[in-house]
Amino acid sequence: MIEELNTPLLDKIDSPADLRKLPESQLKNVVEELRQYLLHTVSKIGGHFAASLGVTELTVALHYLYNTPEDRLVWDVGHQAYIHKILTGRKDRLHTIRQWGGLAPFPKRDESEYDTFGVGHSSTSIGAALGMSIAAKNTGKNRKCVAIIGDGSITAGMAFEALNHAGDLHSDLLVILNDNNMSISPNVGALSNRFAQLISGKIYSSVRKSGKKVLSNIPNAFEIAKRAEEHVKGLIMPGTLFEEFGFNYIGPVDGHDIDALINTLKNVKELEGPQFLHIITRKGKGYGPAEDDPVKYHGVTPFDPCIGIQPSANKINTSRSYSQVFGDWACDMAKQDKRLVTITPAMREGSGLVRFEKEHPDQYFDVAIAEQHSVAVAAGMACDGLKPVVAIYSTFLQRAYDQLIHDVVVQNLPVMFAIDRAGCVGADGPTHNGSYDLSFMRCLPNMVVMAPADENECRQMLFTGYHIDGPSAVRYPRGSGPGVEIQEEMAALPIGKAEVRRQGNNVALLAFGSMVSIAEQVGNEIDATVVNMRFVKPLDEELVLDMCANHDLLITLEENVVQGGAGSAVIECIAKHGIAQRVSIIGLPDTLLHHGSPSDMLKEAGLDFDGVMSQVNAFLNGSDISKQLISAS
Repeated sequence: MIEELNTPLLDKIDSPADLRKLPESQLKNVVEELRQYLLHTVSKIGGHFAASLGVTELTVALHYLYNTPEDRLVWDVGHQAYIHKILTGRKDRLHTIRQWGGLAPFPKRDESEYDTFGVGHSSTSIGAALGMSIAAKNTGKNRKCVAIIGDGSITAGMAFEALNHAGDLHSDLLVILNDNNMSISPNVGALSNRFAQLISGKIYSSVRKSGKKVLSNIPNAFEIAKRAEEHVKGLIMPGTLFEEFGFNYIGPVDGHDIDALINTLKNVKELEGPQFLHIITRKGKGYGPAEDDPVKYHGVTPFDPCIGIQPSANKINTSRSYSQVFGDWACDMAKQDKRLVTITPAMREGSGLVRFEKEHPDQYFDVAIAEQHSVAVAAGMACDGLKPVVAIYSTFLQRAYDQLIHDVVVQNLPVMFAIDRAGCVGADGPTHNGSYDLSFMRCLPNMVVMAPADENECRQMLFTGYHIDGPSAVRYPRGSGPGVEIQEEMAALPIGKAEVRRQGNNVALLAFGSMVSIAEQVGNEIDATVVNMRFVKPLDEELVLDMCANHDLLITLEENVVQGGAGSAVIECIAKHGIAQRVSIIGLPDTLLHHGSPSDMLKEAGLDFDGVMSQVNAFLNGSDISKQLISAS
């Protein structure tokens, strides 16, 4: 059971303005009440947890000292923004977060004026905050702009591009590096806290500025002094890199020492030009189990906070998730072929590669949050004899589209993409849905694009794609499939050939991937032919033409946007052969599907059984289905 909430200070805070009315001496109590409230709420509903616990002090300090929302706070990714939402008027709705019709999982501009930038993918905060800083200068606004970025997100190229630009412009911008993995810095203690406060203070800043003016008139003296300063700071802090970008580095600071944060941020606010504040935090701070295992507690389902997350007892699940199917295939294939290498952009657990890393460590590469690099390095591997498999979420492959085209497709390299989380993903919302991959891959020369109908077909398609001498992709949804038995023996499928699952009359349902099981249910209801298309590219044109010859109506089904997707490929095929044929496309509508469960999203999109049946009946009756979809969305 959860102890009864006791949050007398938090009950008085409906906005940052209320927080600022409190004396500094009460901020520690606010921090503790926030952690209690977060634990009480998220343990009941699930959600992102450990990251928000880790930035509680920082969030309080920022809203206490900065005039938000006039001053801009830009959170990177947004996993850590739950405390921010509590303090900005959404405390009483936190129990709805990530649920259909509830609060968004990440900062969202149309949800609150305090959410200055919509996020979901990593490494955008510095660029966005820099843009806001430029806008403030050009429009005469006297506002501060702050980017808060984690030590994982700063590994991406976008972050360094923004740092480079900001240093060149000398904009008034504060970048706060939330270092919670101890991957950059040594342990933090009283000495480093004190040093950070000193070098952010007016005396140090004034001496530094005056010294530059004096030394700049003495030949060679300024450069010698500059190097000496960097050398001294580099001995006791890891700031030299950021100084080279043109930032004034401050830190490291204990991110759980609210007094140190307040004092340092007060000083930083008075400084001009780009500032870089490095804080050390512990992900999951304040809840022991989350501190011990922050990965497990990053995103949680409901749990009892008195005992923590426990394995489900006596739970029998005969089906494997598609991610597990991929991971098992990769392990089996690596035993057969030592040329196989897997590459993931920081998605080891999500992509099902935990076992692979343990069994084949020399063939496993986690490139961190660097999707573009993951594809480029795979292309380099393929050039010199390795067989790379890029395990990547559909939504993250979007970030590497240029590399997909330029580095892989143009050179026709044998790189296979295992694309997870295709279609409706769920509670993380439109930033994480895999709605577009069929459209943006189908238009590329040399690509073979497959979509499995079940777990066994996924395994066989991975085997098929691996042996193609050119680019290939297997895209599959999040979670489990229909529960088909998986055959350990692997065999390549004939390229570009579909499979007729059910023979019917008048209507042919041409289904791709996850929609095959729904198509089979609908086909049984209306006595329609059901085809598992298997290949989006190359399309089984011979079968499509045969369906046209023997059916009055063709209906395509896909968990991808209609525009440019698999259904469009069918229509292009029919048009190419000059055939007059009634064809209708069922897919994701031309609108953003909001956060909720995948079943909520599929229902909203009309891709559950009832929705598909309704659309099929409308097609059969000659109704204007476009009006129906608009009203549904």
